[in-house]
Amino acid sequence: MNSGLYFHIPYCKNKCPYCAFYSKKYCREEAESYVEKLIAEMQKYGGSFDTVYFGGGTPSTVDAELIEKLLNAARAHFEIADGAEITIECNPSSEGLEDKIACYAETGINRISLGMQSAVKAERLALGRTADKEQILKIIAAARRNGIDNVSLDLMLGTPKQTAESLDETLDFIAETGVPHVSAYILSIEEGTPFARMQDKLPLPNEEQTAELYLKTVIRLEAIGLKQYEVSNFAKEGFESRHNNKYWLLAPYLGIGATAHSYWNGRRFYYDEALNKLDDGEGGTKEEQIMLGLRLKKGIKKSLIERDLAPYISAGLMEESGDNIRFTPRGFLVSNTILAELI
Repeated sequence: MNSGLYFHIPYCKNKCPYCAFYSKKYCREEAESYVEKLIAEMQKYGGSFDTVYFGGGTPSTVDAELIEKLLNAARAHFEIADGAEITIECNPSSEGLEDKIACYAETGINRISLGMQSAVKAERLALGRTADKEQILKIIAAARRNGIDNVSLDLMLGTPKQTAESLDETLDFIAETGVPHVSAYILSIEEGTPFARMQDKLPLPNEEQTAELYLKTVIRLEAIGLKQYEVSNFAKEGFESRHNNKYWLLAPYLGIGATAHSYWNGRRFYYDEALNKLDDGEGGTKEEQIMLGLRLKKGIKKSLIERDLAPYISAGLMEESGDNIRFTPRGFLVSNTILAELI
């Protein structure tokens, strides 16, 4: 299996109150220097890749020519397969994004992950997101106009002010867009974020209500042809994220950039914020096969697990599929607890 290549672009216009990822305010001069450092760093490696992913941060904050420069340098140094899936994360409110999308398409980027989070104004504003429905539709149309049909929308669940009724509005909007992929994440309050500091005052749905929002999302997305293939990801057939699947299937991937992680030549390592490379031990262990493989809807071979699975099956949290064992949607909600018992 070919490898995946990841670049971390740590720049944002503003920091969202729930975000714990490494990011900083965009500065063109600093970003130019950063891209040069990434280009120099990639010279230390070789390999063949059939996916490239620009994550962040908000890569669409950066001038498009810097993304183009980095991708062209990757093509010049590595073997990037014809037909490679090349993804960039975008905030629909990024300045000049329609023009940037045209540049992305010319550069060979063929997949966009769009940070919508919600179609409901009050929920978006609580999350620090300003793009309205019309702006999101405009960006999707710009992508399609430039030949990029593979568009994914991010959806966040369990957020301030979210209800079952407001989620219906967002899910109706997703159906209207016709996008072939959705990533639906349950909000996690991360230490050090503004949300963590004001957690007691946030109008959050409770744990039971959040679970029902997740299960509603699974049912509604499946009904419009977006089949769940991973705990948080849904796609029309053939539009599953080839890059992210590498993480869960323990395929090799190389991450370059501040806080980027890698699984490369059987080892795990990552870069700190100053681009120092740090070893993170052996990868591909049996424990990882279980932990990562069970994130996928298809699950893993039952033979990997020594523990009796009957209690989880009878509780409706896991189910058998041929030689495989997998979580049910309700099981995904408590998967961390179950995994701790299985590993």
